[in-house]
Amino acid sequence: MTDDLLRFRSEFPILERTTYMISNSLGAMPRGVYDSTREYCDIWATRGVRAWEEKWWMMAQEVGDAIGVLMNAEPGTVSPHLNVTSCQAVIASCFDFSGKRNKIVYSDMNFPSVMYFWEGQRSRGARVHMVRTDDGVHVPTERLIEAIDEETLLVPISHVVFRSSYIKDVKAIVEKAHRVGALVVMDCFQSLGNVPVDVQALNMDFAVGGVLKWLCGGAGTSYLYVRPDLGQKLQPGFTGWFAHEHPFEFEIGKSKYGEAPFRFMQGTTNVPGFYTAMPGLKIIREAGVARIREKSKKMTSRLIELADQRGWRVNAPRNPEQRGGTVAIDMPNAKEVCQELLLRDVLVDYRPRAGVRFSPHFYNTMEEIDRAIGTVDEVLSRMPAGLAAK
Repeated sequence: MTDDLLRFRSEFPILERTTYMISNSLGAMPRGVYDSTREYCDIWATRGVRAWEEKWWMMAQEVGDAIGVLMNAEPGTVSPHLNVTSCQAVIASCFDFSGKRNKIVYSDMNFPSVMYFWEGQRSRGARVHMVRTDDGVHVPTERLIEAIDEETLLVPISHVVFRSSYIKDVKAIVEKAHRVGALVVMDCFQSLGNVPVDVQALNMDFAVGGVLKWLCGGAGTSYLYVRPDLGQKLQPGFTGWFAHEHPFEFEIGKSKYGEAPFRFMQGTTNVPGFYTAMPGLKIIREAGVARIREKSKKMTSRLIELADQRGWRVNAPRNPEQRGGTVAIDMPNAKEVCQELLLRDVLVDYRPRAGVRFSPHFYNTMEEIDRAIGTVDEVLSRMPAGLAAK
């Protein structure tokens, strides 16, 4: 059967010389980024400060809306930021933790940077409740839901867990949170662009993530979605002149908040990052996340099949409907194997308590899956017997 998604393969130069299996960490760069970054340089070189009013100022909303299309967000509800930690900070700054409703509920399977941030809110009065995993793969959804009560303010969750690629039952979590008056912050970094996301269908309060990984957009552009009704009334304390109703009036004193998405921004935006983000967003939209998802399930199933044949531990859900785009395989001496794979231009990564993470994307082939695992076989065969058996 012809794989129509491979028509985009030529748009990613690194695929010509590597087996690229690390899109969960950094997506392959689209060829169009060469042109888009030149456009940035050209407008700066030829228009100078006029670039702000002619192009750069409104690029923030342009990029936000391009990201929003992929999660079925209404126009004007997604603002760009430097990283996900900054997005969490914007959200936290909208709330007071001194009252009775000051509980934060999250899982120990969240990305550590998110955990570090919310743990840091204890100094502001937040009570943090961490729900721990039993097996290092799945999040105990029932216990997470049970922990959400009438004193819960925010529930920061990962849609897809970075370590195991487990897909949470987000709908059930949102329903419980809303029933008791809590709000949910969904981290889509490991899902958007590979797993369908629909913030309107989920009635999601906040969604965060970045273009760095499955959206093939490079570093420096993350995003914050705020539900439209919340976007009209929340007043973030982490703010700046971009968020002001009349930024070029340079008024003194307290801010007068503008409309979303600018309402949730701070200081001057990362314009070069916008230029590197757009080509990848365009390709993902053309390819279609639904088609990407179907191919992803087949590729990750093949990885698990090959690992099982070799007796290696798989730290990812067996059910493809609960599995994102990554399969972590804990083969013997996994950390050293990862280092050797990188030397052979098989680009993967290693995470403690997970193993070697293989993350094929829509531009990969099934032959590359087999080649990557075959290279692991070669690496292990060259290791000393005692070392390879660890």
